[in-house]
Amino acid sequence: KDRRIVLRGHSRWDYHPYSRLNDMQRRTFPFICRLAPHNDSIEFEWFDNGSAGPHTAYCRIWGSGRPYLKKILPGPCACIDGLETGRDYELFVAREESGAKSPVRRFRTGPSVGTVVNYLHPGDPVYSFSGWSLCSPSLVKLPSGTLLASMDVFAAQKPQDLSLLFSSADGGATWRYVNDLFPCFWGKLFVHRGVLYMLANTTEYGSLTIGKSLNEGKTWSAPVTILPGTGSNGQGPHKGPMPVTEYEGRLYTGVDYGSWAAGGFGSALLSIDADADPMKAENWVCSKFLPYDPRWPGAAKGQCLGGLEGNAVVGPDGEIYNVLRYQMAGCRPSYGKAMVLRGNRMDPEAPLSFAWFADFNGGSNSKFDLLYDKTSNAYWAIVNEIVQEEYPGQRNVLSLAVSRDLKTFSIAKRLLDYRREDPACVGFQYVSFLIDGDDILYLCRTSVNHGRNMHDANYSTFHKIKDFRKYLRG
Repeated sequence: KDRRIVLRGHSRWDYHPYSRLNDMQRRTFPFICRLAPHNDSIEFEWFDNGSAGPHTAYCRIWGSGRPYLKKILPGPCACIDGLETGRDYELFVAREESGAKSPVRRFRTGPSVGTVVNYLHPGDPVYSFSGWSLCSPSLVKLPSGTLLASMDVFAAQKPQDLSLLFSSADGGATWRYVNDLFPCFWGKLFVHRGVLYMLANTTEYGSLTIGKSLNEGKTWSAPVTILPGTGSNGQGPHKGPMPVTEYEGRLYTGVDYGSWAAGGFGSALLSIDADADPMKAENWVCSKFLPYDPRWPGAAKGQCLGGLEGNAVVGPDGEIYNVLRYQMAGCRPSYGKAMVLRGNRMDPEAPLSFAWFADFNGGSNSKFDLLYDKTSNAYWAIVNEIVQEEYPGQRNVLSLAVSRDLKTFSIAKRLLDYRREDPACVGFQYVSFLIDGDDILYLCRTSVNHGRNMHDANYSTFHKIKDFRKYLRG
């Protein structure tokens, strides 16, 4: 057979999987596309674009030299039981007819939290062209009821330009691989007028782009550039997976511009007429970026980097606001506030103005999503609550927060409390959530069970808060 790989221009955003042009075997050999380790087992998903089978999985303790555990694979999803807890393992899938093997994947058994959507061992090089850890969760419910989750693959000083998509047709109980998006970083999934969109950077501080899918994320249009960027070595748009809010005929979302190296960011609202085509760049407008001013009333004292990753939300007074995490670590005080800027709904290109600093344990030093719930007439957020003053950047306690006025927030319920674990090693962070009837569904960037550190997560996990409004007091 002619095994040549034909190289043709790629007109879409999606890959299955993405591979570099000097690593094309990834497209024609078996590939393990999802891992979900448990205490004594590994659940995994694989595919082979080059052959229908038969295939066998091979698994053993990493570097042990022991004989492999073998499992015949009748389908694309499998589980291997009877493994030792707290051990690193290696796993690959082989095509029996030719011996073609997938890249070796690495995983660690042990406890996790919630439902594991996907896992990436810090020593697994399979996505090293982009990064080493799973970050930037985004969760959306499609019109069909299917849940779609995305995460990018991150590492400091790496390209950071790959995102992975997974779907669930049973409310989050089980998850399946959909595809890869490249280049795609800090991606935000949202549905507008029944169409699925992804708003994302090409890389850290790269160009801000948008793409759309008409078949629940299976295939995507080529992305369109909205704001140009410079890339990781310069300044550019910083667009985390923040909520997209529709209000009075416009879509709004928070966006920043700058870089950590440049000393901080200016903050803005990106918006578009709700009836306009989001895939036409000229339909989007951005307010002038407002830099942080340490002279604002109530500002923290010291070297403060200002706000970042803002939430576009409608205030009790009917105005549009941008509620941002406030970078207070190293200041006085070092936590406990969020930064609130006021937009101009009559002139979406006008610069934001300072409104106030909210009293908000969880509103500083880490990203949070903020959503208004009409039923309870309250604002809800899932945040990193600071419970140990000596660790103002801790992310090992995850809590549900609520406010009536965007000025004072209270903790309604602690969701994950791992304060006994080292805050440098354990983190639950950057939660993306949605309100689903009486419940909250959320996707979490989770670092437990020997992740690289608390920031560089090895898990993406799904969770549900049942009947969340019962935690509203008063």
